[in-house]
Amino acid sequence: MSKQLTIRGVPADVGHRLARVSRERGQSVNATVLQILEDAVGVNARRRRLMKYATWSSQDQAEFDEALAQQRVIDAALWR
Repeated sequence: MSKQLTIRGVPADVGHRLARVSRERGQSVNATVLQILEDAVGVNARRRRLMKYATWSSQDQAEFDEALAQQRVIDAALWR
């Protein structure tokens, strides 16, 4: 569940800079602020660390599928 925040007292120069950065990135000010906050609290760093363990190459996937296929073979003689 997401959390709603209201930030008061944002100096004009900060607001203008956020608007400029948002335009440069082609995204909303809200999306820009969220990215800045995620970076500040380390959310993205954690995601990047986890991604190297959570992604498989197509070769990894093929090897995994082959290993599963070998385990799913039913020996008909054992099931009579």
